[in-house]
Amino acid sequence: MNYSIYNHRNSNVLVEHDNKFKKDYSQIIKVIDSISDSDLIKEFNSRKTTRKNIKSLSEPINSLLKERLENLGWNSESGLFKEPPYNKSNRSRWRLDFAKNFISIEVAFNHQEATAHNIMKPVLASELNHVEKEIKTELGIIIVATEELKKSGNFDGAIGTFEKFKEYFKPYHNLISTPIVLIGLTSPESFIIEKETREILSF
Repeated sequence: MNYSIYNHRNSNVLVEHDNKFKKDYSQIIKVIDSISDSDLIKEFNSRKTTRKNIKSLSEPINSLLKERLENLGWNSESGLFKEPPYNKSNRSRWRLDFAKNFISIEVAFNHQEATAHNIMKPVLASELNHVEKEIKTELGIIIVATEELKKSGNFDGAIGTFEKFKEYFKPYHNLISTPIVLIGLTSPESFIIEKETREILSF
């Protein structure tokens, strides 16, 4: 897949020059690069045969990222904290999608009201606070849809997009103390999901 990038707190310098992050970040980019249009179509159609109500590329993208990152040793659904009620018993809110070494990843295709919380998860994973952590990271990666993918991939109209996420970084700058790379996935090159029929329309 193609993508756009926004860097917060010189995250681009870290992923390009700091050996603590370079290798793992490179894996993330290679996984995103490896997801082809045919992969997305195959995953979408496979899910449609078992679950008729699938309508967007959200699940196919999540599934492909999960499979390929896990194959490279990334831990999925890592809890942010060890102690209850913030631990595994309540991971829907207090978890990261993926973590490895010093990097945590959040894949955020959910409602735009959760934008601030999604941005703050890597911060919570990296800063000292009053809740004991399950993991400790120093760099956050947030993967979201761009406005164009939101439309072409038939995502829910209320999701937070790359463009909306970027708007948060300036007013929240002093609160977002962790370097973050925001990655906005762009549209497939050869097809869209037709809104009314929820069918793949190739071009």
